Amino acid sequence: MLKRLQAESPTFRDYKPLALKIDGAILERFPDFDRKNLRTALRLHTASTKYLKGVERGTHRHDLDGAPVGELSDEHRQHAAATLKDRFAEVARQQREKRAAEEAERRHAQKLQQLVHKFGR
Repeated sequence: MLKRLQAESPTFRDYKPLALKIDGAILERFPDFDRKNLRTALRLHTASTKYLKGVERGTHRHDLDGAPVGELSDEHRQHAAATLKDRFAEVARQQREKRAAEEAERRHAQKLQQLVHKFGR
């Protein structure tokens, strides 16, 4: 569903901020789409990093054809910025933990090697 929307809509393809209540316009243009699956697809799209970056930098919301249809509120831009900040902080934390675990494993292996060398004679 998202691939089809991205192929046929510049707003989806370019990750522009979506018009409010765009689901109605999508169902009108794509009557074969299921409402429940569309909501899931929209959640995936609007939670993506590319979309959040588009909202953070955007000034207007866009319809399916890419035309501006309304201003983007400061509140929505700030929410996108905060979400991105939290997401990047979590990724950084996970990377630090991974590096620390790898370093601990390396030290453990080195210590075992020293013990084998010392007592393996």
